[in-house]
Amino acid sequence: MGTNESETACYTYMVRCADGTLYTGWTNDLQKRLTAHNSGKGAKYTASRRPVTLVYAERHEDKITAMQREYSIKRLTKDAKEALIESTQNIAD
Repeated sequence: MGTNESETACYTYMVRCADGTLYTGWTNDLQKRLTAHNSGKGAKYTASRRPVTLVYAERHEDKITAMQREYSIKRLTKDAKEALIESTQNIAD
């Protein structure tokens, strides 16, 4: 039996680009997505701002929840995003 979409964990994440800006997205494979961003194929925004570094990630049970969280994070101010990143710096994954 194949993996059902609802059985696959998804992630909402933020990366810090080489120019210091933050990019927020979602994926079902963090490592693959980071590799794509750093090869210039991840997103138009990050392609010219490489390398990127993962600075924040949240695990979600489904794509819809991950996408909703991505939207809410994108609406935050940069200061609020930085506070979110800072709040998780000492928490082991």
